[in-house]
Amino acid sequence: MGSMGSSAKTDYCAFTKAIEHLGDRWSLLIVRELHMFGPQGFNALAAGLPGRVSRSVLSAKLRKLEELGLVARDDSRARSAPYHLAPAGEQLLPTLKSLWQWAERWVPEDAALAQRDPTVLAFWLSRRVVTTEVPTRKTVIEISVRDAPDTRAWLLLDRHGGPELCDEDPGLDESRYVYLEAEASGLLPVARGERSWSDALADRSVELYGEPDLVAATPSWFTAAPAEVPVRQAG
Repeated sequence: MGSMGSSAKTDYCAFTKAIEHLGDRWSLLIVRELHMFGPQGFNALAAGLPGRVSRSVLSAKLRKLEELGLVARDDSRARSAPYHLAPAGEQLLPTLKSLWQWAERWVPEDAALAQRDPTVLAFWLSRRVVTTEVPTRKTVIEISVRDAPDTRAWLLLDRHGGPELCDEDPGLDESRYVYLEAEASGLLPVARGERSWSDALADRSVELYGEPDLVAATPSWFTAAPAEVPVRQAG
């Protein structure tokens, strides 16, 4: 009995230590970002993380992750050296995948958060981009949320470099823009792949403007919602 109790207490202590070190808003997102997009410098991480993280907070989180052995740099003395996942960070990925699948199934998204920060919507859209389907020239989707008209987010689509979230207008020629206006509650299920573009465009909870060919093609740049997936007939 004593041995079993000691083992259980040790397991509990290890679990609480993990929560203490990684149970904040940013640490696991940083690990996921480096897994999804490979080694990145400080500025790229700051721009790519969903939501807005201050530079001081990001710097502190990266130092902590380096101390824990989850993140490393090949030359820690060079301020521009990119961060990459260390072996301990790689070992964390199956746990992150399980957590993500659980959250998608059981945790409802907060539309109010998307209203305050449209980069949340751009982040969900970026996860569903089909890189081979986007235009051969770089294209920008400018997202404007009607509930918060003074805030915008930009999703830069690049067939060769993958999607990129931008806090500032990338400044491409106007002919390369699709302007997306929506209610946060209307765009969120589309961005998460839970509702079809056609339904959202039909009831005008989501509207697209810009160069007609780009506007017409926009839904095809993303993986389809279940309602949009054609059903193969038996036989």
